[in-house]
Amino acid sequence: CRRAKPVALMSGSPEKAKAVAAQYGITPEAVYGYDGWDALARNPQVKAVYIVTPNALHRDQVIAAAGAGKHVLCEKPMATSAAEARAMIEACAAAKVRLMIAYRCQYEPYNREVARLVRSAKYGKVKLIEATNTQTMSLPEQWRMRKALAGGGALPDIGLYCLNGVRALMGEEPVSVQAQIHSPDDPLFREVEESVAFTLRFPSGALALCSTSYGAHETRSLTVQAEGGAIQLQNAFAYEGQRLFLNHREGKAEAKEERALGAKNQFALEIDHMATCILENRTPRTPGEEGLQDQILMEAIYDAARTGTTVALKGPERTVGNGETDQAGKDQAGKGLDLTRGPEPDEAG
Repeated sequence: CRRAKPVALMSGSPEKAKAVAAQYGITPEAVYGYDGWDALARNPQVKAVYIVTPNALHRDQVIAAAGAGKHVLCEKPMATSAAEARAMIEACAAAKVRLMIAYRCQYEPYNREVARLVRSAKYGKVKLIEATNTQTMSLPEQWRMRKALAGGGALPDIGLYCLNGVRALMGEEPVSVQAQIHSPDDPLFREVEESVAFTLRFPSGALALCSTSYGAHETRSLTVQAEGGAIQLQNAFAYEGQRLFLNHREGKAEAKEERALGAKNQFALEIDHMATCILENRTPRTPGEEGLQDQILMEAIYDAARTGTTVALKGPERTVGNGETDQAGKDQAGKGLDLTRGPEPDEAG
């Protein structure tokens, strides 16, 4: 990171905290337990808090951080429900601190290049998007397999990359969703779902076919099919190893290109963006409103799967304008781009 560094640590595990503090040169007096918010509030070195705990803890910890007067970077998913997300936004607004959700792929160069190509209509109108994020899970004691801590299974954990990814590419908000969920007869999936497939329809007519699973070989791919060409991003949602391929016709020939952009640390990019927003009083690219919209859409995906129906979607409940939150009308679906996002980050974060 260029604009931020770790100066304190909060953990529920003293042993883990001691090891991590030593790794980053954090002094013992700047290591806190989960009940140490008052002490952290008195630490003038701490300007912002990065919350990377299990999903169900996010709401209370974000509210506590805001109460301590600290800006907040919160991991995705933002919460386990839209109601929790609303409470987090309101707490940060009341405390006049920034709230950013850690959608690292929106700061990653390859994903940003795909979005640029889509937004510029390089290959014409987008017709289909396919987004897949799968991996295998085998440890029943993992907190992600407990609904009380995770809020759900593959969808909020790794399927969210597909959902947020296609929204970020298009800039539009989807107007309807269909979905199916499958979990095997396996004690591992007693509480949370294994696999989810869902289709989003956008106002422009584009369809996004998204799939996620805790039971399939690791695949993290994104493909955009447009009128005049195709874009494929391998390892789209991974921490590294992205490869971008472009296909289109030039006359009678099929032109193929691999575009290399160079790897960057995704976590450093998003943290530096957060620091820039604090120092320059900017709205983050991925504020709380972005996380809230995904929570609302995930609830709609679960509803669509449960009922077997197509669920109509309204526009964002809250939009971002001039650095403040305002209420969006109920007819906002498809009107305007990036309604829940702040300005694009600069190249360095």
